[in-house]
Amino acid sequence: MSVNGVTNATAAYTNTSTAQAAPKKAEQAATEKDTAKDTGVVYEKSANATDSKSKKITDYSSVVSSMKKELSNKNAHLQNLVNELMGKQANKYKNLADLFKNVNADPATIAQAQKDIGEDGYWGVEQTSDRLVSMAQALSGGDSAKADELIAAMKKGFSQATKAWGEDLPDICKDTIDTAVKKMEDWRDGITE
Repeated sequence: MSVNGVTNATAAYTNTSTAQAAPKKAEQAATEKDTAKDTGVVYEKSANATDSKSKKITDYSSVVSSMKKELSNKNAHLQNLVNELMGKQANKYKNLADLFKNVNADPATIAQAQKDIGEDGYWGVEQTSDRLVSMAQALSGGDSAKADELIAAMKKGFSQATKAWGEDLPDICKDTIDTAVKKMEDWRDGITE
């Protein structure tokens, strides 16, 4: 037997086994494909599915506590921001007031300003106190039982504004807060809606 004879025999064996293996692989792949089509999706309930009901949170106090802490932090941040802005505005007002001490406004501007802060004006006591009360009622969700809490908040805000201003606020501001408090008390007591 020559080397060529062994090589030829090996090549013939390889070609025969490859030729036989190819149809078997194709047949096996087709069978697997058909099986996959017939099977579809099968839902199997996991072992943890029944445990999830027992692990459900029943004590929400930690969740509520966490939410209250977050809200408190956000409120403190907002309050600091407002205090900072009010302080800056008060300082700017003082600087502008000093700058404009000797400046006289024209009669038309004076008349318009007096109209705006007058009894029927947008910045007058009645309309401004109405807006304060409307906002407080909206914040309470229409619950007059919260009136005392909102009145205290209004007074606290007025006090903080006075402090930020650096001196007593103008009389119109005092009259506005007094009127707003009276309207809130009337709402609380059922005298008004």
